[in-house]
Amino acid sequence: MAAQPKKIIIDTDPGIDDTMAIFVALRSPEVEHADGHFLIDHPVEVTHWTVGMFNDPLPKCDPPSFISLLFGDRYDDTMAIFVALRSPEVEVIGLTTIYGNVYTTLATRNALHLLEVAGRTDIPVAEGSHVTITKGTKLRIADFVHGKDGLGNQNFPPPKGKPSEQSAATFLIEQANLYPGKVTVVALGPLTNIALAIQQDPAFLKNIGQIVVLGGSFSVNGNVNPAAEANILGDPDAADIVFTSGADVLAVGLNVTHQVVLTDADREKLARSDGKFAQYLCKILEVYFSYHRDAYLTKGVYLHDPTALLAAVDPSLFTCTEGVVRVQTCGITRGLTILYNKQKRFGEVTEWTDKPSIKVAVTVDAPAVVKLVMERLMDS
Repeated sequence: MAAQPKKIIIDTDPGIDDTMAIFVALRSPEVEHADGHFLIDHPVEVTHWTVGMFNDPLPKCDPPSFISLLFGDRYDDTMAIFVALRSPEVEVIGLTTIYGNVYTTLATRNALHLLEVAGRTDIPVAEGSHVTITKGTKLRIADFVHGKDGLGNQNFPPPKGKPSEQSAATFLIEQANLYPGKVTVVALGPLTNIALAIQQDPAFLKNIGQIVVLGGSFSVNGNVNPAAEANILGDPDAADIVFTSGADVLAVGLNVTHQVVLTDADREKLARSDGKFAQYLCKILEVYFSYHRDAYLTKGVYLHDPTALLAAVDPSLFTCTEGVVRVQTCGITRGLTILYNKQKRFGEVTEWTDKPSIKVAVTVDAPAVVKLVMERLMDS
């Protein structure tokens, strides 16, 4: 008897690699889609590693049951969304939106637009917070990476669909209550919506299955400044709430996503394919490639969001360590993620003492991730 696919919600700030991830999810057989179609699940096997600061055995990562996409607003969000929608391993039961690469209102518009492109307007979109968890209104918006519209300055026409009347936090709480222990949230932007759900409903932590976070930079520099990764810097207070909440959290940081590169040659393959999602992405990718050429002097782009999405779809592609993660919320290192791996016993109480551990991804089968992303984008 075929196993039920995982249910996911994507919390996202829709951009290019978010789109890829969502399209892949809709092609993953481990995931159940909102139309109730089930495909075969697969077993997950966890390994370990012994490099540098991460030398603990990798904890066994059970595959999540549902995926909820916490949606962003940039190219890589777009990739992630397309990948998710092409992943029969998971059922995408909703998109929730958040600021990041564009403001939340535009993130919601992009989410609705991408679902129309994918022919999946049955999937609900819940609009997220317009301010940080501390009510901050000075938001860091990275439109210079993904274009003013988050989708390569293509200025697509407005979507016909409308978002849910529920807020993102309320939607997350409701779905966790409906499917206790079965919903996985894939967070592709700042963690404000999830932190709000934690604050608004004490039962949320008990009911939610897993939270996969695209965020942090563990033992490497950030991508906003040497200390901070963009999603964590977007709302460091929210990130610290989520990381210390006691939820089953897996953080996928720059130390992993910078290993996964879509090359110019890969882009040419997408352009030659007949896949609907591949053709759509080729229209919007130039701004993203141009940014990487200028910022990183590389002929390719990092697949941040699709990589995080695939950590939920197929955990066997990753190895992890465990430890307490705290987030610096002020000063020049604001947004810094600091992992205590419990290798040393300190003689005094610290800010990490008695806090719950999370999982942190440390290695990835990068060729397998790129191959899977390419296959699911071209087979559309």
